Amino acid sequence: MNTLLSIEKRNAVLSRMAVLLEQERAPLKAINQQDLNNYSGDDLAMEKRLLVDDTKIDGMILSLQQLASQEDPVGKVRFNFTHDNGLKISNKTAAFGTILIIYESRPDVTVEAGGIAFKSGNKILLKGGKESLLSNQKIVSLWHQALTDNDVATSWVEYLNYDRTETQAFLEKPTQKVDLIVPRGGEKLIAFTKKHATCPVIVSGRGNNFVYVNAEANLDQALSIIVNGKTSNISVCNALDKLLIDTNLPNWEVFANRVVAKLKEFNVIVLGDSTVAAATNVPAIESDLIWYEEFLDYKIVIGTTNSDQGAIDKINKYCGGHSASIITTNNETAQVFMDNVDTAAVYQNASTRFTDGGQFGLGGELAISTDKLHQRGPIGLQHLVTNKWYIYGEGQIR
Repeated sequence: MNTLLSIEKRNAVLSRMAVLLEQERAPLKAINQQDLNNYSGDDLAMEKRLLVDDTKIDGMILSLQQLASQEDPVGKVRFNFTHDNGLKISNKTAAFGTILIIYESRPDVTVEAGGIAFKSGNKILLKGGKESLLSNQKIVSLWHQALTDNDVATSWVEYLNYDRTETQAFLEKPTQKVDLIVPRGGEKLIAFTKKHATCPVIVSGRGNNFVYVNAEANLDQALSIIVNGKTSNISVCNALDKLLIDTNLPNWEVFANRVVAKLKEFNVIVLGDSTVAAATNVPAIESDLIWYEEFLDYKIVIGTTNSDQGAIDKINKYCGGHSASIITTNNETAQVFMDNVDTAAVYQNASTRFTDGGQFGLGGELAISTDKLHQRGPIGLQHLVTNKWYIYGEGQIR
């Protein structure tokens, strides 16, 4: 059992880690280049996630600096009560203990998710994807240096270089205590983790996000939101996959053709339901099952609805529980939509690409939860705690 580190120690390690990343920028990029050279796959989204360039290193450093400056999430009083008999009862936030983060191909998770879990007083176990092994090992060596430089045991951050069979064995019979598991990746990884884990799992990340263009939409806004959601970064869970257009929109066919033309400039593959296909000459979808799919690619499906309720029903049936946006100038219509769509984040007149801990003012995120229990949406520092009851007495018995 690791004794809780003082907040000063935790902050010092995070600050030192930021300095080390700056110092080791060139070696880290060179090692990452080896991972990229070894990656033989043709998955564009995977390759984008795997790359460590100056922009990504800047992001890692910034996240560590922000974490170091944030207040301690542990030990915050959430509830106070004095019993009739004089017992003083309070509830405070507490560290989970040990958090295992299982993730695919994103070396920046080794810094950012690891940093959030460490700041909230937890020991970290990291299990990254094989494609980013060399980059991850380099970053973990920097963690160990930052810990050692501050007289903290390196066991606070541990890398599990396991294959799938070893990972399954560890999930089913952990060789050390694990209090919480956070899988960061695709649906297969999440399903695999949930199936074999013996402790709580925070389910994160499946996107399949929707934008609904209502009859009273500002169409210029709608177009730029759709293009941003689909093309600014295809490899993230807050990207856009589905577009619904209200057929009560005046000249909706003209707008649909405008959207298709604009998306094609970005080489996006556009598919439509039968109505959209007829109006725009894009290929028609072969089956409604495609509405369930998250693409992580330059691909979108456009469909129509003849009512706001129809849009809400369709989104609730097919979406991944992540994000949905309505484009409308009617605030009442927007409120009804936002109250009734069952996603972790709901938007009016903005891109779903903002569903992110950093963008929401959390100073980074460990994951984006599509579960409703413990925490929903981006999980920041303040959510990565459990709680504990403290009772102070003077001999009271019941």
